[in-house]
Amino acid sequence: MWHSCNPKSDDDLKECAELGKSLNRLSQPTILTLLAKSEEPLHGYIIVQLAAQSPMFGGKKPDATGIYRALKRMEENELVTSKWDTPEEGSAKRMFSLTDKGRRCLRRWIDALACYELTLEELRADAASALDIDLPDTPRCAG
Repeated sequence: MWHSCNPKSDDDLKECAELGKSLNRLSQPTILTLLAKSEEPLHGYIIVQLAAQSPMFGGKKPDATGIYRALKRMEENELVTSKWDTPEEGSAKRMFSLTDKGRRCLRRWIDALACYELTLEELRADAASALDIDLPDTPRCAG
């Protein structure tokens, strides 16, 4: 009855197509967190790889195009900066760093995520009540 929080395949999503598919707004705090953890600038490809390991993506590689789009928006909003790393050999890589404004934004996300958590818990309770079922203390989030 309870669906996995991190569907393993598109087949897992057939019954409820939106489940686990689109939490795009949470890409920003994921990226900001990865940059805040790093002691050096990160290449976009590395950000994609690290994001896959984050709780947000549950081991599934995120859409790289979406991550790059988010990085571009974040740079336009001065949350991150980027510069080109042009090694003598190999291709040039755009490296991203967190700004002070990005750190302040991440701090605001900490509070916003706590508020989301409370709101989602209320929604879970309302949904269970609407179905006249008991709300499990610990939801099943793994396949």
